[in-house]
This record gives sequence, C-alpha cells and structure tokens, in this order.
Amino acid sequence: MKRFLYGIDFGTTNSALSIFDEEREEIVSTIIVPSLIYFPEGKDDEYVIGEEAISAYLQDGMRGRFIKSVKQVLSRSSFTETRIGRKRYNAPALVALILKELKSRADLITGYNCSKAIIGRPVFFNDDDTQKDTLAQSRLEKAAELAGFEHVRFQFEPIGAAFAYERTLLKKETVLVADLGGGTTDFTCMVLDPRNAGRRDRKDDFLATGGIYVGGDSFDSAFMWERGTPHFGKNTQYQAAPGKYLTVPKSLFSNICTWDKMNFFNSIRIKKEIEDYYYFSDHDPKFKNLITLIDENLGYSVFHAIEQTKIGLSSLDSSLFTYSKSGIEINEMITVEEYENIINRDILKISDCLDGFLTTSKIDTKEIDCLFLTGGTSMVPAIRDLFKTRFPDIPLNSGDNFVSVAKGLAYSGYLFDE
Repeated sequence: MKRFLYGIDFGTTNSALSIFDEEREEIVSTIIVPSLIYFPEGKDDEYVIGEEAISAYLQDGMRGRFIKSVKQVLSRSSFTETRIGRKRYNAPALVALILKELKSRADLITGYNCSKAIIGRPVFFNDDDTQKDTLAQSRLEKAAELAGFEHVRFQFEPIGAAFAYERTLLKKETVLVADLGGGTTDFTCMVLDPRNAGRRDRKDDFLATGGIYVGGDSFDSAFMWERGTPHFGKNTQYQAAPGKYLTVPKSLFSNICTWDKMNFFNSIRIKKEIEDYYYFSDHDPKFKNLITLIDENLGYSVFHAIEQTKIGLSSLDSSLFTYSKSGIEINEMITVEEYENIINRDILKISDCLDGFLTTSKIDTKEIDCLFLTGGTSMVPAIRDLFKTRFPDIPLNSGDNFVSVAKGLAYSGYLFDE
C-alpha cells in the first residue's frame, strides 16, 4: 500500500493540505478551504466547513453560529470554551473540525487513511510570549489528534514556504522569506539549493527565524475602526442628563472590529445597555445600525465587504466600500492613499519587526540574494512597497500565495527522522 504524508497549513483565513506520495516522492494534490465553521441554529450535531459554510450561513438568513479566524484563539488562555447550542467546544475541538475536513477530502483522493502529517505553525503564535506559544502548539497538537492524525511534526510556516520556493530554483541562493497571512507575519532567512531539495538534514541551512502577531486581520480591524464604525454610530451623542450630551463609549465599537470579540454582545446586560444608548440618542439611525448588526448577526457580511475593498485596492487606485443589507447602507470610495494611512501603524510594526529580526540575527543584507513573499497579505501594495524600499537592489519573487506553505510542509518529511 502506498504511504502518504500530509503537509497542512492551518491558516487564519484559509487552510491548505498537500498530499505527498512518499514512494514516488512527489505531491499528488493540494486542497484549500476557507477556515470557516458554521453551526446551523437548533442543530447541535451539525456543522459546515469552508465555502459551504458561507453558503449555508447565507441560506439560513445568517442565523446560527458563524466562526472565522479560529486560529487566533489558540494562544489565548482566556478562551477556555464556547457554547454552541447545547454543546461546548474548546479551542482544539473547533480547530479539529477544520483539520478533519481537510483530512477527509485528502483521504478520498488517496483512498488511504493517512495518520501522518507535518503541520505548519507561525514563528510566534502571539509575539514573543513563551507560555502562550506553548499553549497554542499543545492545542494544535491536540486538534490534530482529534482529527485522526497519530504521527505529527511541526514546522515553521516560512520554512515551509522556503522549501516550496527551493523547488523552483536553478542555483544556490540565500533567501529572505516573508510569509504574510491573516494572523501573523513570519520571516526566515535560509540558504536554498535545488541540489539539496529532499535532503534529510537541513539544520545548517537555517540562518534565522522571526515574526510578529500582525497580519491581514489586523488591517481589516483597523479599517473597520476608521471607516466602518462611523456607519454604526461610533460618534453618536446621547443625553446623559437633561441638557448634557456625551458620546457613546468607544469600547462598544472596539468589540465589533475583531471577530473574537463579537461574542461580547451576547449578554443580556450589554444588549440592554445598547438599547438604552439608542433611546437616549433620540433613536439615532446610525446607532440603530449597530443594533441591527448584532441582532441579525451581520458581522461576517460586513467584514466580507471590507475584504472586497482591500482586494480591489491591491490592483486599483481606489475601491468602493459598499454594503447594503437590512437597512444598513454604506457606499464610500476609498483611495489607496487613504487605505495606507489606515493600516500605517500595522505596517510600521511589521517594518520594525523586520529590522529587529535582521539586527538580532546579524544578517548582512548584502548577502541576501532574493526576497520571497507569500501569503494573502503579501498582495497588499503597501507591503510590497515596504520590501522594495527596504531592499531596493534585491529581486522580489512571489509564489502561490495560498498553497506555497502547504507544499513546502509536505516536503519536510525529514522531521520524522529526527
């Protein structure tokens, strides 16, 4: 019977699995699914993964429970479990649902119950916090076990990307790899040589790794804060006392800027507080949009509109931020310059991390032959400009932004020999 190894890139936005045939030493196929889970309302034992989750969620009128960016809870000790219907799910259980889906699709292709996987992980799950990092990896390992994987090794995601890029080279190069995903930005500097592709011992080729907990979701959150929340009443005035008007607390809106905080509004106390602000604002129509957003569970559709605006700005000078649902109407033209001002703080964090990585690792940029960028966030023009400006004389290459890491992980079978 053929033996297979799965390389799994469990991502914040998308997850990918590459099937590696260990006998023929080649990748058979690569699967990619959005990292989304939907639990239909009133059906405790049912759930839907990936693109089908979006379709089912919309068909059900956006009821039920829709979960996005679950990777971000792996490092959070404050997240112990969440109740969905009559069942409770901890972090490994939620992640396992996505890994199971990837495994089942791959097993159908191979006709083989594969229990062996190399799973990618960011350099830092939550910046340089050892305890959180250990917690995240242990949870991911437990999720893999729940999904049916008995033999698991972990590999840094940017190293996976480097191995995929190595297969395209004709000569030896020292490469700086940047893997820019939805949740993190990771760097690795590595000596790549096509003659060494598939070699078991690659320890001496690794020069340095580093990273930061900033990615595409950070950009979306910043955009929501600057351009989204004003449409949901961020600047609403309410009457705190006769003749005394105040602005509603900004904290209400910070909790609609990230998916993991959306549950903040589930409590009866908070909903009552929001209703009170609406009443004392003389029924401000924009604040009413906030109530509609919460009551009708519209978070995904709003962030999808933000994502579409971001995608448009990757190739155009301006893009329309547009949304029309349940009485909420948004039509606002966003220019590249405006967008870059919004995400500038996060771009600076990535830039500072990159400089610190090079300095701490004592990497001489004159020795770098090539830059390799991968991950969905690498398509943001401000990101590409950052690297072009920082390394004006070094060629910049890109791979398949969504499957490079999974393929490189599948080429990392040497880890099982250690």
